[in-house]
Amino acid sequence: MTVLVVSRFRDMRTTTNLYLSSMAFSDLLIFLCMPLDLFRLWQYRPWNFGDLLCKLFQFVSESCTYSTILNITALSVERYFAVCFPLKAKVVITKGKVKLVILVLWAVSFVSAGPIFVLVGVEHENGTNPLDTNECRATEYAIKSGLLTIMVWTSSVFFFLPVFCLTVLYSLIGRKIWRRKRKNMGPNTSSRDKNNKQTVKMLAVVVFAFILCWLPFHVGRYLFSKSFEAGSLEIVAVISQYCNLVSFVLFYLSAAINPILYNIMSKKYRVAACRLFGLRVLPKNRFSVTKEEHSRAWTESSVII
Repeated sequence: MTVLVVSRFRDMRTTTNLYLSSMAFSDLLIFLCMPLDLFRLWQYRPWNFGDLLCKLFQFVSESCTYSTILNITALSVERYFAVCFPLKAKVVITKGKVKLVILVLWAVSFVSAGPIFVLVGVEHENGTNPLDTNECRATEYAIKSGLLTIMVWTSSVFFFLPVFCLTVLYSLIGRKIWRRKRKNMGPNTSSRDKNNKQTVKMLAVVVFAFILCWLPFHVGRYLFSKSFEAGSLEIVAVISQYCNLVSFVLFYLSAAINPILYNIMSKKYRVAACRLFGLRVLPKNRFSVTKEEHSRAWTESSVII
């Protein structure tokens, strides 16, 4: 629905919404992989779908993991310039450039997830019947060569470094809005800052939800890699298994929660969603807005709400 809302209505194609559409597309790809993950929970072995599908669905999941965090980071950088340097942002940040940035981010995500084709595959226990013990998991080569550990650290860098950048960016944005509020620079500036504040508030919630849902995923992955090391405690493997179950649920919850957050926090998104399905907007006395307010909202190209 998010992709359709942005693609169908020209007034919804803001630079912010282009990033959100890219994230929505990533979420859709993640959900395409969910049936195979559910099957592995129901029947971990044997894996009867072949080596290629084992590698491919985990490659897609890994790519979408990187793409989501990179899109959130790029979106936050764009919001930082829009709030702190509004005049410069109007010239530098254009829809064409944002589309190019999104393509580059997806390319980086695919390249970074490429080692998955070496790290995972269909393996079976030595001396057993492959038809009964085939598993889609990390390969023995990846474990013994140390590639699995390298991939875990790469994944962690892709998560914790952007989270640090997001913390710094939103701190700077909040400080800038606070200083403008104290200066009271006129009605136009106040209105713009009010819009920026609402947009930043929604994006901050999206980022917080992302961190909350993905942190257990990376912790579980780290513990999983440690469980293969010689001399590791059995309790590490047990904690890793429980952490993986929790992160499995949060992984897909993260992919489902963003459109709900848009709907809750963005009046403009709700109005556009009603237009998409041909629904009538409630009158003003039923918590809606007037036609003039609609028109004014559509022209706010720098904000999502």
